Amino acid sequence: MSLLLRWIYKVRAQGFSRRLESACRDPRGTQERFLREVLRKNRDTVFGKDHGFSEIQGPQEYRARITMRDYEGFRPYITRLSAGERKVLTADEPFMFATTSGTTDQPKLVPVTRTWKKHVTSLTSMWIALAQRDHPDILRRRVITMVSPAIEGYTQSGMPIGAVSGFTADRMPWILKRSYAVPYPVTLIEDYDLRYIVAMRMALQHRTSIIVTPNPSTLMRLGETGVREAETIIRAIHDGTLGVSLKSDDGDQAELEQRLLSLVRPQPERARFLEDVVKKHGALRPRHAWPDLALIGCWLGGSAGIQSSSLSDYYGDTPLRDIGFRATESTMTVPIQDNTAAGPLALNSGFYEFIHEDDIELDDPPVRLAHELEDGHRYYILLTTAGGLYRYDINDIVEVQGFYRNCPQLAFIRKGRDMASITGEKIHANQVLMAANTASESSGLVWTQVQVIPDVHRSRYDLLVEPKDPAASIELLQKFAIAMDTHLSKFNEEYSQKRKSRRLHLPRIHQMKQGWYERRWKADVISGGKRDSQYKWPLIGLQWDQEAQREIDRVLEAETTEEFTGPLRLIDDLGMPRS
Repeated sequence: MSLLLRWIYKVRAQGFSRRLESACRDPRGTQERFLREVLRKNRDTVFGKDHGFSEIQGPQEYRARITMRDYEGFRPYITRLSAGERKVLTADEPFMFATTSGTTDQPKLVPVTRTWKKHVTSLTSMWIALAQRDHPDILRRRVITMVSPAIEGYTQSGMPIGAVSGFTADRMPWILKRSYAVPYPVTLIEDYDLRYIVAMRMALQHRTSIIVTPNPSTLMRLGETGVREAETIIRAIHDGTLGVSLKSDDGDQAELEQRLLSLVRPQPERARFLEDVVKKHGALRPRHAWPDLALIGCWLGGSAGIQSSSLSDYYGDTPLRDIGFRATESTMTVPIQDNTAAGPLALNSGFYEFIHEDDIELDDPPVRLAHELEDGHRYYILLTTAGGLYRYDINDIVEVQGFYRNCPQLAFIRKGRDMASITGEKIHANQVLMAANTASESSGLVWTQVQVIPDVHRSRYDLLVEPKDPAASIELLQKFAIAMDTHLSKFNEEYSQKRKSRRLHLPRIHQMKQGWYERRWKADVISGGKRDSQYKWPLIGLQWDQEAQREIDRVLEAETTEEFTGPLRLIDDLGMPRS
């Protein structure tokens, strides 16, 4: 990276530090100022008029006038917005919609305004500047980051739908583009295996000093690809080719291939260096290919934290820094230390309210503000952003892990009610139920009850099913499992993407004993003191418990982790195939 950019970030670090200090010394005042500005700016919008923004004087009245809601509560407004109506949620009109998985079979379209993007860009710049303050060499070489396509479709009014990361990468100034090892067009490769091969081919031709990408699973996949495809990648770098062909019958990827070829040239000297790495270390691992690598930025909280513990296999002892509690809807923290998921709340970029984890099912749960949080406690978080989300329940649970000055440092723990996520797919109970019902119809297996439990260590879901017929054949269970996986991919776009990119593996099937559902119901309702009328079967379990493990009749899995290519095999109590 150029000396100019390194100098710019070094200077900006001082300003960012002062701004962070000022906000964190007075979280209450900072938050109230942000809320007042959002209400003032958007009081004449459809949502602002519906909820009397012009009459709201402070957080308490804001809370009284506006009911917290999830995305479905905003969908009618966003439908009007996507149809072309103006000033629906914000005075600052959106220029695109970011997309992410929702709680139904319809993805969420999140409005992206220029004010919102300015906030996110500022927080990203703050993260980089403060990381460089602690690791002066992170911008000395190239930067590796993986983004999603900028445009994946359009609304009926012609507004683009896609990923903010891709939109930004495709439109950044040339002085920044030249600093990135993996050019934006790589993300347009449709085949995930080819995409990762080309990404590593592009990355390994350069000396790199920092990698930033949210999911540790992406980093693991890059490392695996480098080891597996070392010969292909080194030859491609030597010859100035991509190493693979993108040509297809329709020709679309052939044009992309030519675009990518224009970005490479023969580099025999770099190829010889990589060959020496393989000879010396036995494999092409990133920690040897990039000796200048000074920092990795990725998620360290929740299930990602478990995955990040395996990064040393490929990246050695490279320092890790969480990139912040980020979602499509908002960036909520800016970590300022290595090896922790916690970071100070982004007080200048959103207004935040919190509900204690234990209170979430109450009809009128107590709500706390940032300055009222307690260390070590866990909370659901409600967002108000410059993008038009007001008291938005993102259904995430965070934990207070100390304070920076007077500002709580928050770490993401897990998804909240009726949700699970291993690598960012965010499966909702509604999607599990829809997939199970559809899979039953298409496979012919009739079930009494189903449940899925995330297996973070193996990057897959355990599928628990009690068939009505206890003698259901393995073939019938296999049909059901294939259909379940297929329909989860249909109903959840991000599950589909993670499966295609092999960051999520095939589910493992657990046939439960007859009466499992009834025994669990009795334990929860009768022994647990719950009301029958209020009982809700947990379609998503957070983890295995002893009772569930005792209810397993048999376990079946595919011979590979990626496809149901052959018959399922029985697994014994030690997780080994039965003879």
